[in-house]
Amino acid sequence: MDINPNKAVDFLLQNAPDYAKAKATRIYLEQYRKSLKATLFVKDSGKTIADREAAAYSHPDYLDNLNALRIAVEEEESLRWQMVAAEARIEVWRSQEATNRTVDKAFR
Repeated sequence: MDINPNKAVDFLLQNAPDYAKAKATRIYLEQYRKSLKATLFVKDSGKTIADREAAAYSHPDYLDNLNALRIAVEEEESLRWQMVAAEARIEVWRSQEATNRTVDKAFR
C-alpha cells in the first residue's frame, strides 16, 4: 500500500476549518436548545410545569432545533472520522518507513 503522508497532512489542514465550524455549530445548537426550551416554557400557558415542559418539547421550533442538531452532529462526526483516518494513514506510513530503515540496515 502506497501512502502519501503529505496528502494526508494536506487533508487535515484543508478540513480543519470545516471541522471547527461543524463543532461550533453543534455546540451552539446544544446551548440554544436550552434557551429555546426556556423561552417556549415561559410562553406556554399550561397549568402545570409538566404541561408547559411537554408543550416546549413538542413545539415545532424545538423539533426544528433538534433536527438541526442531528445534522450538525452528523457533519462533525463525519469530518472527525475522516481526520482520524488521515492521522492513521500518517502513522502507518511512519511504521512502514521505520520497517524499511530496519530492513535496509540488515542488508548492508
